[in-house]
Formats: sequence, structure tokens, C-alpha cells
Amino acid sequence: MAGFNIAVTGLKASSTMLDVAGNNIANSSTVGYKSSRTEFGDIYTASVVGAGSSNTPGSGVTVANIAQDFSSGTLEFTNNNLDLAINGSGFFQLDDQQGGITYTRAGAFELDKEGNVVSSDGKRLQGYGLDEKENRLPIGDLAVNQKEYPPKATSDMDLSFNIDARNDATTLLPNYDKDAAGSYTYSTTVRTYDSLGNEHTIKYNFVEQRPEQEYSQYDAAAGIDINVSGVALTLPDQAAGTLGDFEIATDAAENGAVTIYRLSDAKLEELQAEENDPRIFDIEYRVDGADITTGKLKVLTASEAIEYGDVLVTDTAGDIIPSSATDSEGFVSSNQKQYYEFISGSYAASQEHEVKIAGVDIKISTGAVGLDSESMALAIRDRESDIIEANPLVQSVSWDPDQGEFGSIRVEFKPEASESELSNNSLTFAEVSGNALFSATPDTDISANYTIAGDNSFDGVYRMYAYLNGEEALDIGKLNDPGFGSSTEPGPVIIKYDPTNGILSEINGEEIRTGAAVPDLIISGADPADPTNTVTLSLAGSTQFASDSIIKASDQDGYPKGDLIGVSFAGTGEMIAAFSNGEELKIGVVAIASFENQAGLQSSGDTEWTATLASGSALLNPPGTGLNGLLNSASLEQSNVDLSAELVKLIEAQRNFQANSKTLETLNTVTQSILQI
Repeated sequence: MAGFNIAVTGLKASSTMLDVAGNNIANSSTVGYKSSRTEFGDIYTASVVGAGSSNTPGSGVTVANIAQDFSSGTLEFTNNNLDLAINGSGFFQLDDQQGGITYTRAGAFELDKEGNVVSSDGKRLQGYGLDEKENRLPIGDLAVNQKEYPPKATSDMDLSFNIDARNDATTLLPNYDKDAAGSYTYSTTVRTYDSLGNEHTIKYNFVEQRPEQEYSQYDAAAGIDINVSGVALTLPDQAAGTLGDFEIATDAAENGAVTIYRLSDAKLEELQAEENDPRIFDIEYRVDGADITTGKLKVLTASEAIEYGDVLVTDTAGDIIPSSATDSEGFVSSNQKQYYEFISGSYAASQEHEVKIAGVDIKISTGAVGLDSESMALAIRDRESDIIEANPLVQSVSWDPDQGEFGSIRVEFKPEASESELSNNSLTFAEVSGNALFSATPDTDISANYTIAGDNSFDGVYRMYAYLNGEEALDIGKLNDPGFGSSTEPGPVIIKYDPTNGILSEINGEEIRTGAAVPDLIISGADPADPTNTVTLSLAGSTQFASDSIIKASDQDGYPKGDLIGVSFAGTGEMIAAFSNGEELKIGVVAIASFENQAGLQSSGDTEWTATLASGSALLNPPGTGLNGLLNSASLEQSNVDLSAELVKLIEAQRNFQANSKTLETLNTVTQSILQI
């Protein structure tokens, strides 16, 4: 009887259903597990002759397929950034380093001793490497191979602030001092880093300009030719009745005794040209009626030139004419050039000379054709430190081949030196050799700045200083005096605000038009480890409103060396290394595999699958592209087993097993009855 075989197939099918349900229940807590279900098919046999469905009772049941349900399980959040879950479709690709490629949804990963991202059984997670420009490289092992982040010197800095427009500039101390809070309007400090990762600070001081104007006054004989910042001028001569490059001012008489001449417009325009000295506002020549053979040359500078140092005034021989103003009020510049020039007068060829500066001897030789500037510079440089040690007020000693007829020794003093300390007695100079090489009396340019009463045209004008670590004055673009080598030098620049709206209107001589970009300042010397580095400073957004002085934004792009402190993943698959210096680095992208027929994948254990002909080859793309799901870091996908449904299946399988057993029992009874006939 065929019924016995039919009942047996039912028992086998029910047993398989019990096995599948039991396996699902056993893996209900397995990360990334996909539940299975038993699919049955009936069995029919047919004869060649007389076949017909109505005449065929059937031959039982068979297990047609054990199919897996690839629907997503619940995502459970963890405290481990290396726990990954795919929120959507797709699989992680694993490589066992022996040619075996498997796919999984179980994302419990960790780092091995070589920095590779591996699964719990040691297989390596696959993904895209990234080059320096974050372009994706071919698929390979994802690894954390950068354990430290090199330092970066600050190269860009953004500083936005508001300076209280209610501050009264007239209450500031008359002499600026970087360490005296009462001498500047506002101050702020920004952190920076050098190329070795050392931390430094840049302190910015802002000094609002007083309503005053600077001038320097020089004694000069009438009718002589002079040079002002390299431009030749002829002074008026009352005795000869000539005006030279000047014209009688409209207020020709002052107190009935002083005649005022002003530089002609054409000559002033030439003098103010960019290549000469655009700081000069006007030049006057005043002659006292009591002595028409001499006069006083007054050089006025624009408001933004205050503390830029004296204008260079020389006679036709190139000798510097010292200023001799008698007004004692006004600013004394802390950045003003203060120096002695020992100018060579004549020389005899092929002779040895010896001079002493501050008691320190310098040996000088003259060649057959004149003074050798290179040898002079070396001789002076070799003794510079000794001279500075002997006279602490001295800042530098150098050779200037262009000053005077044959050259000069320039001794520059520190800015803090007072005018009284700069008298000739403060620096001894002697020519020991019998043959005089230098003039007996040094020419000087040691003049303070003097002021005259002004108006409110200086509102919103600030001198901006910068100091490295609060001490060393930095070069932030201050224009050097014409003829002094480099175009810029340490010292203040001028920033201006429109007094009608408090908006930046000018930075270091560059006008800011409405809607135009704010020009940057270039800071030199802020990296002690690499002096060639510069910092680009943006003051965009800075204002002068009638509210408290505050920092509105401050940022810089430098950082010290950093050590790896962790790894995280973005939703689109980027593996991001975090370092102790606050920097982050993208070091790879997780690859997500998809299949044309994921039901065709073959289970290989450890919640992993392998590709088959039925599934097709894996298609690899980053998360979030195409049909791929997004990546969730610090998450694990739980099993998608529905326990309640599986318990119901157990009941169904048990019932089916009992029913098929009853079939066997019934068939056995029938068989016994037949045997008893």
C-alpha cells in the first residue's frame, strides 16, 4: 500500500519543519541572523498510458525549499563605534586572506594588531582606500594605518570683533606701551601653532587715533637743495627773491614776522606718489623775518602715518638732516626709527683704519679702488653683539653702502630709548687711526613726533599692533620708510571704520568698497620654527558700534601633533579617524555588496553567505548609493526571528507529525484486518 510511504513523507516534512523552526528559535539572539522557513511541495506520479489527474491520489509531500527571509532586523545601539549596521539592503564583504569571500549582515567588528577592521572570526572588512585628495582607491582591506597626525603651522586666521565706539581716545596714555593697558583701546589674543606643533599666541592691540596730526621740523638754510624721501626739492630764498619748488601761502604772514611757503601742488603730487612717500600730507617752509637766510622745514604726515617714523630728509650730499621741532607735546613713537649715521667723508687707498663704537674696536681696510662694502659689512657684523652688550640701548649695527658718498655705519637704537638717552654722549665714537675715514661729528635722525591740534577727522582710525607671545613685535604689513630695504617691517598698520555706520572702510591703506571683499593682512615672523611661513589674517566682519568691545569670531587652522583616539563611521560609509589634537581624517569607505538575487546566496555559517550562480556576482558600492542602505555606526542589526511566529510553527509541525502518525496507525489497522480475512 502506497499510504505507508505517503505517511512517511509527511513525517519527514514535519520533522524538517520542526528543525527549521528550532534553528530559528536557537538563533533568535544571533546578530545579523536571517530566519528561514520551510516550503513544501506535493508529490505526484503518473503512468504513461491512461494518465489523468483524477485517477492519481498523490504520493505524499516533499520539502521543496528552505528559504531565508532577508528582511532587516531591529537596530540596537551600542557604545562601540566599530559596531556597524546597514539600515537597508546590502551586505558587508569579508576576506579571509585565503581566497575566500563571504558576505554578512553581522557588523560586530574590531581592530586587529595591524590596524585592520576584522569580524569576530578574523576576516577583514573590505572597502575603498582614499588618497590625499580623498579619491577612492580600488577595493581592499579597510585598515587604520595612521596612528598619529602631524602638526600644521597656522596659515590662515579669522578674527572678527567689535570695538566700542563710545571709547574716548583722548583718555589714552599719551605714549603707547604694549604692556600698559591704558595706552590702547582694545586688546585680544589668539592662539597659533608653529610648524613643529608648538603653541604660541598673537596679541593684537588697537589704539584709537587721537584728534592730532604729526609733523617733524628741520632746520635748513634758505635756497638750498634737499631730498625728501628721495625727491629733490629747492627751498625758497627770500634774499634772492626765488620760490624754488614752493609758493607763498595765503596766510603769508604769521604774527607779522613769519613768512609761510607751501610746496607746490605739482611737486607735492610727485612726492606723494606710491613709489616715493604717500604718507606725506603737506610740506611747509617757514622763514623768520629776523633771519631770512635760514628757515624751518615742516613735514606734515597724514593721520594714518602717525608712528610710522620720521620722513627721511637729506641734503644733496646725502647727509641726513636731523629734525629740530621745539613743540614738546604729542606722541613719542615706540616704533620710530632712532639711529646714528657715521658717514664716511674721505679715504686714502690701501690703508688700515680702526674705529671704536661704545668702546668696541672695528678694524677697517680700504682697497685700491675704495671701501669694500662686503668686507665692511662682515667686519661690523662680527662686532655687533659686543657693541650691543656694551650699550644695551643699541638694537643693531650695520653698514649702509648707499648713505653718504662712500657709505656709513648705522647704529639703530631700541624703540624704548628716550630722546635724552639718544644724545651724542650716549654712544661714544672714536677713530683711532691717524687717517680720518669718517666725519668727526655724526649726523643724526633722532627726532620725536610732535603734534598740533586737530579735528574729529580721525574718528574710527586705529593703529593695530601684533605681538608674538605678547613680546616680539610682528610684521603685519606696515610700510617701511622709502629706501630701507624690505617693503614692510614690524610695527602698526592702520585700520579705519566709517564713522557713519561703524563698518570697516580701510585696512592698511586699501579702501574697502561696499560689497567688496575685505583685504587680508599678511603676518610674518609668527612661526619661530620656520621664519618663511606667513599667516593670512582676515578681519572681515569687524565693526565699531556703540556696544561693548567683544570677540565675535576667532578661528585659525593650525594644530599640534595628535595621537589616534578613535575611529567612527559616517552614514555614507566614510571611516573617520579622530586624533587628540581635534583633527579628523577620512581613511577609507566601507563597501556594500548587493545581488540581483540575494535569495540565491548560500549560507556558510557564522551568519555569512557566499555568492552562487543563482545569486549572481556581488555589486560593490558605498552605502547610500543606488539601493544600498545607509551605514549606522555604534549599532548592531539583531536577528529578524519572530519568536511568537516560530512557536506557532512548532505547534503546526507537531500537529502535522501527529496527523501523519495517525495515518500510519490507520493503515496498520487496515492491514491487520485484511490479514485476518
